[in-house]
Amino acid sequence: MVIVAGHIVVDPQEREAYLADCVNVVEQARRAPGCLDYAITADLVDAGRIVIFERWESQADVEAFRGSGPGDEQGAAIIEASVAEYDISAVRTLF
Repeated sequence: MVIVAGHIVVDPQEREAYLADCVNVVEQARRAPGCLDYAITADLVDAGRIVIFERWESQADVEAFRGSGPGDEQGAAIIEASVAEYDISAVRTLF
């Protein structure tokens, strides 16, 4: 399993528009083979922060979906980013 997690920062006044532009990507990801979870969401405390969380069955599934990343307009809106991939070898269910 692969988890992609982290956050990006955009201008707080542009966050809602940025998120609206991500709806199609989230819908596509959730239909993609191997996608277990995919979310791009507003941080509840920081007005410019957007949380990224993806969970995939395999690295091959991530790479098949990923493509080239954010488009030029979205990429230009990102002020800061901290997103990483994690290879998971074991899972403990909490709920």
